[in-house]
Amino acid sequence: MNEDKKSNDCGCGCGCGHDHEHDYEPEYITLEFDDDTEIVCEILGAFDVGDKEYIALAPEDKEDEVYFYGYKENGEEFELVEIESDDEFQEVVKVFNQLMGE
Repeated sequence: MNEDKKSNDCGCGCGCGHDHEHDYEPEYITLEFDDDTEIVCEILGAFDVGDKEYIALAPEDKEDEVYFYGYKENGEEFELVEIESDDEFQEVVKVFNQLMGE
């Protein structure tokens, strides 16, 4: 959830200049694991913790579960990086919960 928003007339960050409501349309990503398992996840958002960027993903088939990965953009492509350290993971979860108001 990048906090850099463009200023515009409608105030939503879309840059359209119109005063209107926007329907929320979730974005999805399919995670592919080494055992050929695929899980479709909703992208909840990307956010910074310290000098690193992370992404939160909610699997479609598992309620109340969130996956966290490191997130690196490479032009128009991006890479998900597993979080190796328990301390780093706990900090990511803490920041995510704060952003979500929990």
